Amino acid sequence: MAKLVLSMNGAVQGEFQLGKERISIGRKPDNDIQIDNLAVSGKHALIITILDDSFLEDLGSTNGTYVNGKLVKKHALRNGDVIGLGKHELKYINEHATADDEEFEKTMIIRPGSASAAVEAAKAVEKAAARAPQVASMDHTAGGTPRMAPVPPAAAAGGMPLAKLQVLNGPIAGKELELTKALITLGKPGTQVAVISRRPQGYFLTHIEGDGKNDNYPVVNNTPIGPQAYAIKNGDIIELAGIKMEFSLVK
Repeated sequence: MAKLVLSMNGAVQGEFQLGKERISIGRKPDNDIQIDNLAVSGKHALIITILDDSFLEDLGSTNGTYVNGKLVKKHALRNGDVIGLGKHELKYINEHATADDEEFEKTMIIRPGSASAAVEAAKAVEKAAARAPQVASMDHTAGGTPRMAPVPPAAAAGGMPLAKLQVLNGPIAGKELELTKALITLGKPGTQVAVISRRPQGYFLTHIEGDGKNDNYPVVNNTPIGPQAYAIKNGDIIELAGIKMEFSLVK
């Protein structure tokens, strides 16, 4: 299990297992990790853990949140990352982490009206295919937009049915994205970001980031999902960053 090691000036002050999906960090005592220091905001940062990966988000803190000395608003944590909050540090330890911050920044679905939507979607799908060639392949239409080739339903899912998303609106309406990875990032950074994770119990949609003004949770069948992981079912309509998608299992 992933953990955080809290230290100040090199002296270890505690270890915290990331056994919950959402871990809050801040000065107030109701945080999961309390750091009683004036340089730390009352609600400073949040860590969301999904499967083997954890995502850090600054909650509008006064003094900011740093990772390896760099100021961040959000960050897909890698093993060994050091989170800086005032004079305190939290070292992230997780040898099984697979999150890729570059992939987190380059999301799969881009908002409607973006001229580069199809190109960015194609790049994202190509990247996923390159990383898992045994379960995904892709060719292109004349316009350069992506079209996923058929994949055996049980591939990469441990015998569990494979699932896909079909885009219902926007410049890439009609396109399909097969969920061949255990963790897929969707949305637009700074507007709305969520992830779909494949677990033994099924597929789950989890809110990662809003627009900074409100929680801005993803919507499933016209209802916001809230802060907890939401079990999505065959035929569900997901709305995220202005894009509507239908989730379905591949039979």
